[in-house]
Amino acid sequence: MSVPDYMQCAEDHQTLLVVVQPIGIVPEESFFRIYKRISAVSQVNVRDSQRVLYIRYRHHYPPENNEWGDFQTHRKVVGLITITDCSSAKDWPQTFEKFHLQKEMYGSTLYDSRLFVFGLQGEIAEQPRTDVAFYPSYDECETVEKRIEDFIESLFIVLESKRLDRATDKSGDKIPLLCVPFEKKDFVGLDTDSRHYKKRCQGRMRKHVGDLCLQAGMLQDSLVHYHMAVELLRSVNDFLWLGAALEGLCSASVIYHYPGGTGGKAGTRRAQGGSLSAEAGNRHRPGALTSNGINADTSAEIGRAKNCLSPEDIIDKYKEAISYYSKYKNAGVIELEACVKAVRVLAIQKRSMEASEFLQNAVYINLRQLSEEEKIQRYSILSELYECIGFHRKSAFFKRVAAMQCVAPSIPEPGWRACYKLLLETLPGYSLSLDPKDFSKGTHRGWAAVQMRLLHELVYASRRMGNPALSVRHLSFLLQTMLDFLSDQEKKDVTQSLESYTAKCPGTMEYITLPDGLKLPPVPFTKLPIVRSVKLLNLPTSLRPHKVKSLLGQNMSTKSPFIYSPIIAHSRSEERNKKIDFQWVQGDVCEVQLMVYNPMPFELRVENMGLLTAGVEFESLPAALSLPAESGLYPVTLVGVPQTTGQITINGYHTSVFGVFSDCLLDNLPGVKTNGCTVEVIPALPRLQISTSLPRSAHTLQPSSGDEISTNVSVQLYNGETQQLIIKLENIGTEPLEKLEVTAKTVNTKEKLYGDFLSWNLEDTLSQFPLRPGKIATFTVNIKVKLDFSCQENLLQDLNDDGISVSGLPLSSPFRQVVKPRVETKPINPPEGSKAGDFSHVKTLEAILNFKYSGGPGHVEGYYRNLSLGLHVEVEPSVFFTRVSTLPATSTRQCHLLLDVFNSTEHELTISAKNNEDLILHAGECQRMAIQVDKFNFESFPESPADGTQFANAKQLEEERQQFSLILIYPSLKREGEASVEGVLNQLVLEHLQLAPLQWGDPFYDSWFGSSVCLGSLTKHLTEVLLFK
Repeated sequence: MSVPDYMQCAEDHQTLLVVVQPIGIVPEESFFRIYKRISAVSQVNVRDSQRVLYIRYRHHYPPENNEWGDFQTHRKVVGLITITDCSSAKDWPQTFEKFHLQKEMYGSTLYDSRLFVFGLQGEIAEQPRTDVAFYPSYDECETVEKRIEDFIESLFIVLESKRLDRATDKSGDKIPLLCVPFEKKDFVGLDTDSRHYKKRCQGRMRKHVGDLCLQAGMLQDSLVHYHMAVELLRSVNDFLWLGAALEGLCSASVIYHYPGGTGGKAGTRRAQGGSLSAEAGNRHRPGALTSNGINADTSAEIGRAKNCLSPEDIIDKYKEAISYYSKYKNAGVIELEACVKAVRVLAIQKRSMEASEFLQNAVYINLRQLSEEEKIQRYSILSELYECIGFHRKSAFFKRVAAMQCVAPSIPEPGWRACYKLLLETLPGYSLSLDPKDFSKGTHRGWAAVQMRLLHELVYASRRMGNPALSVRHLSFLLQTMLDFLSDQEKKDVTQSLESYTAKCPGTMEYITLPDGLKLPPVPFTKLPIVRSVKLLNLPTSLRPHKVKSLLGQNMSTKSPFIYSPIIAHSRSEERNKKIDFQWVQGDVCEVQLMVYNPMPFELRVENMGLLTAGVEFESLPAALSLPAESGLYPVTLVGVPQTTGQITINGYHTSVFGVFSDCLLDNLPGVKTNGCTVEVIPALPRLQISTSLPRSAHTLQPSSGDEISTNVSVQLYNGETQQLIIKLENIGTEPLEKLEVTAKTVNTKEKLYGDFLSWNLEDTLSQFPLRPGKIATFTVNIKVKLDFSCQENLLQDLNDDGISVSGLPLSSPFRQVVKPRVETKPINPPEGSKAGDFSHVKTLEAILNFKYSGGPGHVEGYYRNLSLGLHVEVEPSVFFTRVSTLPATSTRQCHLLLDVFNSTEHELTISAKNNEDLILHAGECQRMAIQVDKFNFESFPESPADGTQFANAKQLEEERQQFSLILIYPSLKREGEASVEGVLNQLVLEHLQLAPLQWGDPFYDSWFGSSVCLGSLTKHLTEVLLFK
């Protein structure tokens, strides 16, 4: 026997072998459909008996194996069922002739045969025959199973007759010597009358009868015959048949101890037909009836238990039998099958180490030169058996060997699909899964070197199968899961191969379904690059939305009647853990910052990197980046635009690396730090962009509130000058600008300001609202520089004792800190070299213009935006009033105000005053000028500046300012302005300007200045500005 049956198990010894074969041309699908129905009748209860016959069907059986039928009767083909197509009566004779030829192939061992004819109708089909069954078609054959049961009963009749014939002790007859094929030539010329020969014949026949009893369902009788055969054969050293008798004894004992079977599928097949053997079913029913209806004698059960081997003895007898088989070279198949049967028994007994010894012996059994298909089958069965005993890695090893055998060089047409299928089956044995999620949890399991080798073989096999998508998937899996175990050179080689594959078939995130139904999950490149943190960024300061605060407060729930509730506070705390405390705006570009690094030893190019979101329609704007080799943490900003409002969740990001598209979810990234992934998207708001007529400033304002300034501008003015700042307001968003509020705040200055530093009229601008997208509105701001004009220097000689020096005034002016003390010998016109240095200290004024604006759906929901403009003004000194004095005039209602005026600029200056001649001052020159002013009555005027409305009207106030103002003109610069004496006038000077309590003359003054004026009110309303054009 040369072809081993690797599927055999111990309980097959009690089966009858029936071969089912087609005759002529029969469709394969139709044949196996009928074969499946036939093989379903695998056990039949014998009529009028408690015995059960078990049938083993094969659709292919080598005739040479049938020659070993006397050695073990379960190897003998005792039944033949043929299936054929015959559509016409004229083909019937030829078909029937083929049936007879088929019977002749197994004729020496057949008990009975049947022919099933499909498609033939008419007179021939109507003739009653026992060995032929006619059916109109494959769909109209309801009686197939009934025919098979009748066929099996006929087999039982022949079997029972043979058993009775062989079991009868005919001492007068000569017992024939049963032989295996290779023994026939060895027994030529032996003395057939010797006692040794007769014992050999008796022992072999006893063993043969034991086989027949086992097949006939008589387990107790078979055990008795096997024991007798063992004693007889052992006495004559007939080792081959002794081994067979021991194996038969083991099989009968296995059937007794394990009625469920040891072969898996075989046991399942027996269980499908109903109960197990009647004897096994009655084993625990002492009152069960025998076939004669008499109560079973308990002695039979006791005797069977005595003759039956214990589970431990079964294995010992198997070892002994196999040792006897190993003495014969031609019994290699028998030895191999016995090892397989022993392993199946040991697997049930959970004795894995002993089972592995049997399997190891099976591996080294030398058979004839096996074909490649037989080698594949042998290694596959070894793999399955190792799997049964829990040797998973050993099982995977032999299955991989079988896979490599499928594509051996000696095969003209390598089976790459079979190779790939077997390789997939080896994955669990090597602790390898094709799901990348299994490799993100805990430490790595298995031998990485072996796993990488197996993955490379999967890549190569799938490529040879002509499935590039499968190659890309396996190579991506190799790179993702084994990255830590690849050397630098291996990383380069794998990525080069991957790029060559993806050039023809890019990697996707779709599941790949194999022909057998297995689905390969996608492999996202979460390590290319590796992400360590994800942070959602707030909008720029100028674009951040602000909520109009309600009376109850923004964070207070108006639905609750309680001022504070710990339950509500707790729920808000939980919500903050999930949602970020800032908002994004619909239609605006939003940013997420990732900290990544490149683990590869070469530059990593990442393309099409964008965000994966949920909850809100989101337009992701992909980015491309190039990371240097083995870079440290590298910030990457991903942007996108939310198109709708609501809660948006950042689930992850997508990339394209080496031609593989990946969707990387944050839930699958181990060790990633995040500040939260959910943010609220509010309705759209307009976007305001401002541009000014002034140049940008290099000075960046840092307000104490921490707000950022979007734009900074600067201007250089002389003290007292007025400049117009023209601001263009452009709506660069998609929503109309409907509301605008402007406020100003002076920051970072210690200078004393007089009057309004910044002033504007918003009505003209608001008349252009709502401002549509893309439209521009203008807004004008007046910048008025009004600082102190006093100075501590007295550069001229005193005119009289009534003169009052400014240096004696208790005024706080920063200019005094830079002017040198007076020197008596100092000339009236200082040297030219000192003109610019002594009075050229530049002051700085800074202010912030804040634009609060809103519009569109966001305005309806109560949101607005703030935009800030920083203004940096450098104030250069213009003129100083170094000394102030008064002289009486010709009228008691008037007086002369004497001013020492110093030109601290580098330009010629013309000074003019009301009702006075112009005074020309050269650069660095100081001159005295007199201004005739009207006196005032200050006695009872309120001190509060807010009560300045006591004046008759604004025109009257403006006329009063004019008589204390100096107009400065710079011809070379074409600029002019106004100088104020506010910082010069003190209480002493004002006493000289006060109108006498008793006056006569023009009643006009009495009616105009009938009220007294205090110092505070006068200095407020006499403030003048130096204006340069």
